[in-house]
Amino acid sequence: MTSAEAAAGDGARVSVVVITRNRREELLHTLGRLADLPDRPPVFVTDNASTDGTPEAVARHHPWVRLLRAERNLGAVGRNAAVRLVRTPYVAFCDDDSWWAPGALTAAADLLDAHPGLGAVTGRILVEPGGTEDPIVAELRDSPLTGPDWLPGPALGSFLAAATVLRTRAFRAAGGFSPRLWLGGEEELLATDLMTRGWWLSYAPEVTVHHAPSAARDATGRRVVGLRNTLWFGWLRRPLPAALDRTWHLARTVPRDAASLRAFGQALAGLPWVLRERAVVPPAVEERLRTLDAAQRASAARRYVG
Repeated sequence: MTSAEAAAGDGARVSVVVITRNRREELLHTLGRLADLPDRPPVFVTDNASTDGTPEAVARHHPWVRLLRAERNLGAVGRNAAVRLVRTPYVAFCDDDSWWAPGALTAAADLLDAHPGLGAVTGRILVEPGGTEDPIVAELRDSPLTGPDWLPGPALGSFLAAATVLRTRAFRAAGGFSPRLWLGGEEELLATDLMTRGWWLSYAPEVTVHHAPSAARDATGRRVVGLRNTLWFGWLRRPLPAALDRTWHLARTVPRDAASLRAFGQALAGLPWVLRERAVVPPAVEERLRTLDAAQRASAARRYVG
């Protein structure tokens, strides 16, 4: 049996879901890494309407992968489409420029097996080619949240999709990633909906993922969507004072440029559906979100520059 055939073997507890668009070489490298994992995860790839021959290359070089071909760019919702086909109790997300370390998926599955109230495990991110810790790891490790004594690591209030293993049924029950948010900070809304349903999120340093950031990215476009989604999240789930405070803070601190103006314009244009779908979180969850506010405002990941 080849390593690729073993990677799709029976008995796995974790499936891996990858979304991609026009990153053929990065994706082929990632799939090669996943094929060699001793965890033998089934792998699902949603191709978001690539035009560079990505789906054809996957079918040719990695026929063991379950390939979904979207007719348009679904963004993060491409993950939802793949999770509908997952048959394992847990699902790990992975970007086309990242891959799980050997043993990481088994370690995450062991934690989820041992703790029925745990909805998601976020791992330690190493940036390649140097293998240095991503700066976000310190924020995860030093999370200000407190959780129950049984929690295997620091409690989190959100997660990074490409470094997280989730309980499949919890993901589905929470509705997956929002089509409204598309791609960019889309995890915050889902994480909050998971917490509202009683699930805990945790950081686990023994779960490791590697990230080799692709040069093929639109930094300004990502900033626009990320800022817009942050504003939408506040109005979708936070009490009025918190939503106003977050909006005012962002208005005062983001760069005064065309990208920020576009983000606020898009957020304002979406206000009718946001108000229709607004569902304020319960007080216990809001307390966690409020505890995280200061840390998020100091975070380099939320500078909205680029």
